[in-house]
Amino acid sequence: MGLVRHVVCAMSGGVDSCVAALILKRRGYSVTGVFMKNWDSLDEKGLCTTEKDCEDAYRVCQALDIPFHQVSYVKEYWNEVFSNLLLEYEKGGTPNPDILCNKYIKFNHFHKYAINSLGADAMATGHYARSSQEDEDVFQQTHTARPTTLFRDRFEIRRPVRLYQGADLLKDQTFFLSQISQDALRQTMFPLAGLTKEFVKKIAAEAGFYHVLKKKESMGICFIGERDFENFILEYLEPKPGNLVSIEDGTVMGTHKGWFTLTLGQRARIGGQRDAWFVVDKDINTGDVFVAPTTNHPALFCDTMQTDRFHWITVDPPPELARTQMMECHFRFIHQMPLVPCTVTLNLDGSLWITLSQPVRALTPGQFAVLYRGNECLGSGKIIQLGPTEYTLMRGREQLTAGAQHREQMTPEPAS
Repeated sequence: MGLVRHVVCAMSGGVDSCVAALILKRRGYSVTGVFMKNWDSLDEKGLCTTEKDCEDAYRVCQALDIPFHQVSYVKEYWNEVFSNLLLEYEKGGTPNPDILCNKYIKFNHFHKYAINSLGADAMATGHYARSSQEDEDVFQQTHTARPTTLFRDRFEIRRPVRLYQGADLLKDQTFFLSQISQDALRQTMFPLAGLTKEFVKKIAAEAGFYHVLKKKESMGICFIGERDFENFILEYLEPKPGNLVSIEDGTVMGTHKGWFTLTLGQRARIGGQRDAWFVVDKDINTGDVFVAPTTNHPALFCDTMQTDRFHWITVDPPPELARTQMMECHFRFIHQMPLVPCTVTLNLDGSLWITLSQPVRALTPGQFAVLYRGNECLGSGKIIQLGPTEYTLMRGREQLTAGAQHREQMTPEPAS
């Protein structure tokens, strides 16, 4: 019999990570379960479920007869995820803490802890995703130090590991993994890659993990829990009251407590209005938040955006894009939204311009533009700038038409 490989499995206390650990154990690996504490529950006024989740993960490890560890990344989460989140809100954007948590905590600090401190041959998570590696390939990696020079050796041949969607496309979580590093992906296993959520629940039931099966699916931002977002964010950012202004005629419709309490596309709380109004733009210099009537107002639709420097899962951009600076692929900026065909243009600084095949509602700076080709997740970049909305373009066309009509009226009739 060959060497028994040691795999450290990240366990959240949910059904997915618990079944991931079970599958690894059944495959004959030496498994260690680790629970990460990323948010200080003392801030939660009794609403945080961290202790209960940790206990649930521990009970599963006991049932599987595998070692259990708990590790705290509260300080790292605050400095690298939550502080970035607050800065993004202050700049007028809407961040995605789940993508940042995977990038900075799970696939950075936790990855290093699993490999360097616990001596693991690989780490594993309960994500619905898969990589281009077979399980045994994960253990063939020999660590090579990164070059200290600015550029990599162009003759270095190292086949990159690719990230693919899991078998259950409804649960696919590659969106949330779109910023992880190539080094971490090389040493990561996804035991749920070929399974559907229903089958995972069936495995959990057969194993007697009823205490995790009964739990509600975790949705939304983990550290906010059941609380109202506005009340939560105002605990950390000073209120900056401003006006809710109609995008159509400049009428002040109401007031808000800070542009960071609102995100593009959400319904604005305006008293005394029979119809719903929706947030379409923000001006952080004046504090004005612009609103429009109807959920599908043209001011909410846009088909172009720019990202910051794009993070490619394979490190380098696809050869076609590097060669021609343009490429066709698919886009989403919200988990589970339908993929939209797009054309991307590579800029000299590594950022992208993305042009969609059709306008999309509520594209939002601060969110991540995640790109796909087939079932491969290519990576992501933070949206930093939007192109003109359908409403802006419509107004521009109207002004051009009005200007042309005015010039026609001013042109004198030729003398008879």
